[in-house]
Amino acid sequence: MMKPVSSVEGRAIPFGAKNVDTDVIIPAAWLKTISREGLGKGAFETVRAQDGNIFDNPDFAGAPILIAGDNFGCGSSREHAAWALLDLGITVVIAPSFSDIFAGNAFKNGILTVALPQEQIDRLMEVSETDPVTVDLDTQTVTTPFQDRFTFEVDPFRKHCLSEGLDEVGLTLERDSAITDYETRRAANMPWLQPNTHITTERTA
Repeated sequence: MMKPVSSVEGRAIPFGAKNVDTDVIIPAAWLKTISREGLGKGAFETVRAQDGNIFDNPDFAGAPILIAGDNFGCGSSREHAAWALLDLGITVVIAPSFSDIFAGNAFKNGILTVALPQEQIDRLMEVSETDPVTVDLDTQTVTTPFQDRFTFEVDPFRKHCLSEGLDEVGLTLERDSAITDYETRRAANMPWLQPNTHITTERTA
């Protein structure tokens, strides 16, 4: 099960860079692991190698929101990029647009991607330098302490899954009663399909 996403409030990292590919989010050297834990250490490694980078600014320590530029998550389809963001503490990414594959991976791992026009991104970049931002999935809005209110679109199915914390396993478990009913009927109607069922035949003289 994923952690449900409803209302996320806190500092937002004003990154703003465009065309950030998945190799920037998590370099290839970190892809040897199959664990989701610890990848935050490698997140944006090349960016963090620069003095004064935004990710190591103590003002944004533990920030749950990342503000990025156009075409965020382009490049290879590594799911580790979503894992690294989560391990870094980020549960919402706001940008003008996203790579389709990254957006899919983010959704499956419980990260909300919010697409807003560039002028609204610019405003959020300005506010986030000093003040928190609130992203509300229920009302599909991004707000600031200065009465800014930006609406965003989200696929209804993805909204349901994110708000309920449902990954693919969770979605299957939602249908547990229907699955149990089907298996009960099948056992009654087609007993030969049941495990450990042996069919024997008798030879007649």
